[in-house]
Amino acid sequence: MSFLVLLLVVWVLCLVAWTLVSRYFKSADITKIKERLAGGGKKKVKSAVAGQQSVIHTQEVVKNKFAQLLVEKYRLGPKILTLLEQAGLKWAPARLVHLTLVAGGAGFAATWLFAPLPHAFALLGGLLGGAAPFMYVSMKRKSRLKRFEELFPEALEFIARSMRAGHAFSASLEMISREFQEPVAAEFRRTFEEHNLGLPVEVALQKLAARVPSLDVHFFVSAVLLQKRTGGNLAEILDKLAYVIRERFKLRGRIRAVSAHGKMTATALSIIPIAVGVLMFFTNPDYVKFFFYDDTGNLMLGIAITLQIGAYLVMRKIVNIEV
Repeated sequence: MSFLVLLLVVWVLCLVAWTLVSRYFKSADITKIKERLAGGGKKKVKSAVAGQQSVIHTQEVVKNKFAQLLVEKYRLGPKILTLLEQAGLKWAPARLVHLTLVAGGAGFAATWLFAPLPHAFALLGGLLGGAAPFMYVSMKRKSRLKRFEELFPEALEFIARSMRAGHAFSASLEMISREFQEPVAAEFRRTFEEHNLGLPVEVALQKLAARVPSLDVHFFVSAVLLQKRTGGNLAEILDKLAYVIRERFKLRGRIRAVSAHGKMTATALSIIPIAVGVLMFFTNPDYVKFFFYDDTGNLMLGIAITLQIGAYLVMRKIVNIEV
């Protein structure tokens, strides 16, 4: 019991140290702010020349300066920012890093204190806890991109009808931002505003293709750019592209129905060993503890987990048919 109390005291001290370090970096930035105010003209010119980010970009105020220091040191900002934009989250990259560190520490402490496992498995708990924020962002990204692909054919037909009615292409983009739901409205609104503020329409569309990693969006951007160079009936091209996208959705649905049995089989075969291990842990704990407290058992457990994960990935690859 005294050992648990000691661990709790160490955890509290770590939290206090984390808070003090964060406040130190926060106060240390006061001089940087004064320097930016004194020489802000050069900073603005440099950011305008760089032009890597969007014309319209609002960055969240970073509260944890230690996480911001990690982002700047390892140059994680652009990659994390792209991931957050695709997920539709208005977070700063440092916020995701901060959540990862906090969740990893909480997972490590919870596994160390409460799990009936050797303390070496606390590292695994910390890794799982640290991966939780990225898993959440990945799920949000996947859901948002799926919703975008569902609404995208209708948006293409809307552009085609708008152009047949006599509207300009840029005006059609602006109307999509008012008539459609998220995330299509947000992406096309950003594209229109970037073009409206002086960015060439070709560059704005290329930025749209970079933000939305979808093959359909790349086809749309390529069609618009090619039509601007060579001419042609853009409305007819967009109608045909929308038809092809819908037909691919139908084919994807049929393939999903055919491969559903294989996916269920892969899931069942992967869950059975885990379920048997949990049941054995409660019915015969001494038999299972061998895999946790013995060196040979640890090796056998590691090999079994590796083979199980590899088999699951192979089965998923077999039944995952891209269209």
